[in-house]
Amino acid sequence: MKKKKEIKILDKNIKRKVQTFMLIITAICFLFQITTPVYADDDPLSVINNFSDFVFSVTRAIGTIFLTFGVVQFGMSYQSHDPSQRTTGIFSVVAGIIIAFAKQIINFIIK
Repeated sequence: MKKKKEIKILDKNIKRKVQTFMLIITAICFLFQITTPVYADDDPLSVINNFSDFVFSVTRAIGTIFLTFGVVQFGMSYQSHDPSQRTTGIFSVVAGIIIAFAKQIINFIIK
């Protein structure tokens, strides 16, 4: 009998967490529905440059995440003495560096 009561309490907690999560998602979706006017700039090339800067900043953030993940994985490989995890960690670090500095690499190749 106690197991059924524990399951019911667990179900209530899960239901409450799911409802809270759905409320947060609904609030975020509502905030994205609020629109603001966007005014075009006189120079279309500056708009393209601004968008390019935005894309490269997102790319740099993703590269930093890969770099951090690779460093953590490489550090954990020493603890577990796993050579395959160490190799994966090194590849993740190198990939993170390449992704994080993609704009500088492209500018170096172009010039």
